Amino acid sequence: MQFDTYLIFLVTTAVVVFSPGAAAVAVASQGAANGGRRAFGGVLGIASANAVYFALSATGIASLIIASNMVFSAIKWVGVGYLVWLGLTALFTPAGAIRVKRGGQQSSLKALFAQGFVIEFANPKALLYFAAILPQFLNIDSAILPQILVMGLTTFLIDLTSYTAYAFLGDRLTRGGVKNWVVNLVNKCAGAALLYAGFRMAGVSVMR
Repeated sequence: MQFDTYLIFLVTTAVVVFSPGAAAVAVASQGAANGGRRAFGGVLGIASANAVYFALSATGIASLIIASNMVFSAIKWVGVGYLVWLGLTALFTPAGAIRVKRGGQQSSLKALFAQGFVIEFANPKALLYFAAILPQFLNIDSAILPQILVMGLTTFLIDLTSYTAYAFLGDRLTRGGVKNWVVNLVNKCAGAALLYAGFRMAGVSVMR
């Protein structure tokens, strides 16, 4: 892979990853409720889910999943249902899964990792993105495996950087004597954003 091609891949992926979405909202809420450092468990979950999708795309399995309308639809609607549930519980339930709780018990790293992984893995946009973008940047006249490893590691590091930033942003928003109305506003915004992401995901389809 030539260096200028790599730079295009780097910038394209960074723009996509840094764009706020359901995963960003979730990890920011984790940071607000558990602290930026502890929310790194959720960050690792999101990055791991993307790593799985990247590996599936690199091995061609993603193309089979996309070609199967039933499998793709199952992933999509599970994701939609999970995001809608998270959004509604953040809006209306005091013990919601991503709801910021003042003085509440912190979630375990395992729970934060699982939540981040499920939210990202249930998003078919990630699958579509990797399946579409990888062939555009591979140089078939050079060894394929080193190129895939470089792009995979780059994507993983961008994920870690982006979502760690969102986690600490959420941490900063609720640090230092935040009033109850601010916490409630954060919860309302997070719930609304997750509902919006779920409704947007419902419209995702594979162009044939």
